Amino acid sequence: FARDPRFNILLLPQNVGKRKAQIAAIRRSAGDMVLNVDSDTILASDVIRKLVPKMQDAAVGAAMGQLTARNRNDSWLTRLIDMEYWLACNEERAAQARFGAVMCCCGPCVMYRRSALASLLDQYESQYFRGKPSDFGEDRHLTILMLKAGFRTEYVPSAIAATVVPNKLGPYLRQQLRWARSTFRDTLLGLRLLPTLNRFLTLDVVGQNLGPLLLALSVLTGLAQLALTGTAPWLAALMIVAMTMIRCSVVALRARQLRFLGFSLHTFINIFL
Repeated sequence: FARDPRFNILLLPQNVGKRKAQIAAIRRSAGDMVLNVDSDTILASDVIRKLVPKMQDAAVGAAMGQLTARNRNDSWLTRLIDMEYWLACNEERAAQARFGAVMCCCGPCVMYRRSALASLLDQYESQYFRGKPSDFGEDRHLTILMLKAGFRTEYVPSAIAATVVPNKLGPYLRQQLRWARSTFRDTLLGLRLLPTLNRFLTLDVVGQNLGPLLLALSVLTGLAQLALTGTAPWLAALMIVAMTMIRCSVVALRARQLRFLGFSLHTFINIFL
């Protein structure tokens, strides 16, 4: 690609992380749109054709595509993650897009308006967390900045991107912890933004943050009950099973794919990890 005149390869003197690499490329760019693609991602051949029409509205600052697991068939875990991505895109992002505010445009496939990015780069570059330059949560933070600046963020389900996902529990857990830190941190930073958005989005964001905490509290309470009284918390366990099966059944019907019934196994990962 370096020998192809259509490409301009930027080699930074040292590894400075994703954020500064992004900024260096954006500042050297000249087009109206900037397409961000993660290095482990393969795009469908029509992704740009699918994203550009959404960006023709000047009020839209960013639009993301639908993510799938490129290595879906590697293991039981990658199959579950592929279903998790489908839910994250076609439930969460699709619902948020109805109100013009996808709360996190995912890095593997997202198109930005360069003029919007140019006005946000200084804020994006200078983010600190606990006194140190932030080195995680780039996608969510840039999306929050875009929304704060008054731009809409959108989701295009027909723009498909296949990305490599963790195939072992250790790397998956580290990834989920990193994403959870970003969710909690940037939700706090975006609290002032929520009143300017639709009430559904406030409910959605609050649910994303309280849901995992309440599940953890339920598990700890159940273990305490078992230890102190010798009785199992059957009612709470049945409630979790019922909610899981109802959700997975609804998704299986919506997607017309029976495999989503197997997503109920993901509940064990949520509870124990």
